[in-house]
Amino acid sequence: MTLVPSVGRELSNPPSDGISNLRFSNSSDHLLVSSWDKSVRLYDANADSMRGEFKHGGAVLDCCFHDESSGFSACADHKVRRIDFNAGKEEILGMHDEPVRCVEYSYAAGQVITGSWDKTIKCWDPRAASGPERSQIGTYKQPECVNSLSLVGNHLVVATAGRHVNIYDLRNMAQPEQRRESSLKYQTRCVRCYPNGTGYALSSVEGRVSMEFFDLSEAAQAKKYAFKCHRKSEDGRDIVYPVNAIAFHPIYGTFATGGCDGFVNVWDGNNKKRLYQYSKYPTSIAALSFSRDGGLLAVATSYTFEEGDKPHEPDAIFVRNVNEIEVKPKPKVYPNPPA
Repeated sequence: MTLVPSVGRELSNPPSDGISNLRFSNSSDHLLVSSWDKSVRLYDANADSMRGEFKHGGAVLDCCFHDESSGFSACADHKVRRIDFNAGKEEILGMHDEPVRCVEYSYAAGQVITGSWDKTIKCWDPRAASGPERSQIGTYKQPECVNSLSLVGNHLVVATAGRHVNIYDLRNMAQPEQRRESSLKYQTRCVRCYPNGTGYALSSVEGRVSMEFFDLSEAAQAKKYAFKCHRKSEDGRDIVYPVNAIAFHPIYGTFATGGCDGFVNVWDGNNKKRLYQYSKYPTSIAALSFSRDGGLLAVATSYTFEEGDKPHEPDAIFVRNVNEIEVKPKPKVYPNPPA
C-alpha cells in the first residue's frame, strides 16, 4: 500500500455549497455535478471548463446522465427533471410528495428511477409526451425513506432508512424479488452494484462496508463479508467516520470508498485487500466517480456537517489520473510446492 502525494487537478467554478453527487458520462469525460446550491453543472473534466448550468427551486440531491449532453436531476423541491445542456431546456418529468433523494437511468429499460423521502420509488418514461400523468410508469412503496439506489442490468437495489434493502427486477416491479436487512448495524449511506452484476457493496455511517451477493444459494451467501474502514485510533479509542461514497472501477471491478475522514481508499473486494490510499483531501469525501475507461477518478470534497455547523474548507472537485497499479488486483502468490 502506497501513499500518492497528489490529490489531483482541482476544477474551476465548483458549486458554492455542498456537492451531493458527481458522475462521469458513459461516452466521454463529461462530468455531471449536483449541489445544495440548487445547481446541476456539466463540466468537461479534461478541458477544465464548465459547459453549462441549470438552477432549480431547491437543493439538488442527485443527478445522472441520459446521453452525452443531457441528464436527470433529483431535487428537494420534490421535482424530477430532465435537463438538456445543448438546448438549454429543462422539462419536469413529475413529482414526489417529499424531496427526491436519488435518481438513476436504466439504459436496459429506457426508464428513469427515482427514490424519495416520501418512502416511494417511481419509474418514469422520459420519451413520453410531457406531463407527469403520461411519463410516470409506476409508484412502489418502500418501508422507509430512500437513502440510496443502484442499478446493474435489470437489477435495482434500493437502500432505505431503517437498514432495509429491497432488490427488484426492472422487468417486474410489482414486488421486490428479495427483501433484505443490511448486514451492517448502522444507517446505510451508499449502495453500489458490482459491474459484473452479481451483487452490491453497501456502506454505513459507522466506518464499514459489506459485500453482498444476489444469489441466495448457500455457496454464494458464504462469500459475503463486511470490513471496517475510514477509522483511526486516537488516545486508545477508535474514531469512526461515515463512508459516504463507493465507486467501482469499470475495467477491474475493484472499488474506491470515500469517507468523512477525507481519505479515498481503493479495495480489491475479491481478495479482501486494500490496494491504495490516496493522500488526504481537505475535508469529507462526498462523492466519487470513475470515468468510462477507468483512467480518471473524480472526487467531490464537501464538509457533510457530521460535526455540526463549523468553519470548513470550500467545496471542491478534484480529477486525478488513475495509475493501473492503484486499481489493478494483485495476483495471488502461491507458495511453490515442495520438490
